[in-house]
Amino acid sequence: MGTEDFTQHNADVVRDEVLRRRLSGRGGNRRSAIGRAERDQPLVLSHGQQQMWFLNRLDPDSTEYLVPLAFRLRGRLDAEALQRAWSAILARHEILRTRYAVLDGRPVQVVDEPVDVPLVPQDLTSLLADERDQRTDALVAQHLDEPFDLEHDWPVRARLLRLASDDHVPTVVFHHIACDAWSTRLFASELSTLYAAFAEGSDATLPPLDVQYADYAQWQRQVLSGTVLEGQLSYWRDQLAGLRPIELPADRPRPAVREHAGAEVAFPLPSEVAQRVRDLAVQHDTTPFVVFLTALQALVSYYVDDNDVAVGTVASGRTRPELQNVFGYCINTLVMRATWDDSTTFGELVDNGRRSLIDAYDHQTVPFAQLVDELQPERDLSRTSLYQVAFTLHEAGGEGLTLPGMDVTPYEALGTVAKCDLELRVGENSDGSYETRLTYATSLFDEATARRMATHFVRLLDQATVSA
Repeated sequence: MGTEDFTQHNADVVRDEVLRRRLSGRGGNRRSAIGRAERDQPLVLSHGQQQMWFLNRLDPDSTEYLVPLAFRLRGRLDAEALQRAWSAILARHEILRTRYAVLDGRPVQVVDEPVDVPLVPQDLTSLLADERDQRTDALVAQHLDEPFDLEHDWPVRARLLRLASDDHVPTVVFHHIACDAWSTRLFASELSTLYAAFAEGSDATLPPLDVQYADYAQWQRQVLSGTVLEGQLSYWRDQLAGLRPIELPADRPRPAVREHAGAEVAFPLPSEVAQRVRDLAVQHDTTPFVVFLTALQALVSYYVDDNDVAVGTVASGRTRPELQNVFGYCINTLVMRATWDDSTTFGELVDNGRRSLIDAYDHQTVPFAQLVDELQPERDLSRTSLYQVAFTLHEAGGEGLTLPGMDVTPYEALGTVAKCDLELRVGENSDGSYETRLTYATSLFDEATARRMATHFVRLLDQATVSA
């Protein structure tokens, strides 16, 4: 749906790698429990929140860090049940009722008490079909492209468009300061559960929240300090020392200031290749995530003629069980660097990738913004810092909404945001097949170029999994 935060990040697939290491006693420190932050004291921001707050202050009108969801609902909608479900989610998660004030020169969280926020449908049923469709597209785009005033607004808003008695389009927009991809999936799951119960006239039950996001923010600040922080930073200093920017062969010169307009191409991954990816992962005691990541690094290496390649990916940040149902900004970007010589086989690259991924995940708690400040790469407004190519693996459709009696589909009139030059997104279906998409910056690449890159990726993966 446009940003990196529209995928279920790589938590599940990477978790298997980390468990192997921790069960063998080779990594992972036990950490103190997350306690409750006193609500009568100023509530600190997490590192991720502070980064988002700073970016918002720098450019209050920017919509780059908005996280939109939009669906088409066809069928009989119980508007009262939807309203109750929406209100229940706002009441359940403090972070969705949080504003950001400045106290003694520092940002703090201000949590408001729950109030009902009406989901009043905007009625478009009187319009003719063509006019209604155009008006719907315009209203959705307008709603998804309005900035937030984080000092005065809650970091989420919703709108419901009524196209017909059995046709509705709800849109929900979060600010990234209060949301990540895990959160969008959690939102869809909880809204589905609550709506189904309320529509049936019963009470809904959701797992109790042991902690709220403000508790996590305080815990993160306490844990990530002193020798722990220095140890984490030391790893990344060594891992990324001397890293050079990637300059992919593009169709146009790079703009002086990075543009965020993007597009994506979907391309098939043959079933026999998908099976060989899984088989190769088993042979090397790893997951398909590592195989796909290694293939992408090899492809980038071919394009830039360099055997030193960094690809960005993301970790969910929810390393403790009590965070599984917590809504908020927990993700972190990891820079996966691979180096090799011409004699290295693809299988050896996979082995190296597995070890690198485990080490990176054991050192995942350094916020990416803090890492950039620490490493101080040459300031370049034309590209993302530390990586220009990204990769995510997710469960396809994992952020979907399921409402009884209705056909629910994503609303397709959303634009695509390019968070970096190129991003490979692989979705794993329940039947073992994969959905593969390549998101690209339209300021650099034409669609034909992106499709050619996709073809090259499949060809490389095919040949590598045969020969490895």
